Amino acid sequence: MEIKKVAILGAGAVGSYVIEGISGCMEIRLGVIAEGERNARLKSAGCTINGVTYHPEVWTSQETDNIDLLIVSLKYGALPTALDTIKQATRQNTIVMSLMNGVDSEEIIGAKIGMSHILPALIKVASHKEPDGYHFDRKSTIGIIFGEYKSPFQSERVKAVCDLFEKSDISYRVTDYIREEIWSKFRLNVCNNLPQAILGAGVGCYRDSVHMKAISEGLRSEIEAIAAAKGIEFSKIESSAKGSPVMPSARYSTLQDLDAKRHTEIDMFSGVLMRMGKELGIPTPYNEYTYHMIKALEEKNDGLFDYKGKDETPTYSK
Repeated sequence: MEIKKVAILGAGAVGSYVIEGISGCMEIRLGVIAEGERNARLKSAGCTINGVTYHPEVWTSQETDNIDLLIVSLKYGALPTALDTIKQATRQNTIVMSLMNGVDSEEIIGAKIGMSHILPALIKVASHKEPDGYHFDRKSTIGIIFGEYKSPFQSERVKAVCDLFEKSDISYRVTDYIREEIWSKFRLNVCNNLPQAILGAGVGCYRDSVHMKAISEGLRSEIEAIAAAKGIEFSKIESSAKGSPVMPSARYSTLQDLDAKRHTEIDMFSGVLMRMGKELGIPTPYNEYTYHMIKALEEKNDGLFDYKGKDETPTYSK
């Protein structure tokens, strides 16, 4: 098996890391899947990453024939409407790798195209958007971690992806414990991404505030209880259970979304844990509070609480 054609669905922060990493592989045909105005914009302007503009091919969903590796790097909310595009791009031997946050994107995609296409994976990259495009520090980036759910772990498609990444500038690691790795990143996101989004401060807040540390630990206890009930053994990968190093002022993706007045991926984080908790009979009060607080902050960004100058009916405190 040899990978010769790679498609990326979602050319945002994560997709940009892959585009930059593979663009130097002259023997690989690299393209981004996009429709309509976004398709035209990418063809015209390309993707600016770390100050350099790249021009991968840009394909519509109807132009995605003979793709060997499809990398899905969408925001969670965009996944349901992209499933038909993913199906269109998936042929008999296509490998599909989801680099989305969360723990259920593989199942959602697999239900549409068949789990046999899924090579489970995650990415650890601390990236952010500036006026001139996406930026990240390649030297400190852990990169892509992937592997088969079960033996044989050194499968032909794992070897093919390794061969591709060896030719590229992508940092990677193969694991025999991909479920634990995915849940470990999920734990990092829930415990470190969400509380700082509500506070509106850099990640140094967990170091400097016992109160923020307590909230983070409360979220952690809930996710670990749910993971244990699902047979996830974090002890198998504790030596690798960390993210990319960042400065105390760093603002993770949920806070970046709120800063930009975008809706967040809270449904994929606390929303999923609330659902799993109900299914398993495990209380999730920290996640329930976090979920509703971030939803309320989204409503605030949408202008729901902008009462100034409006004709309004008096309200009374109780």
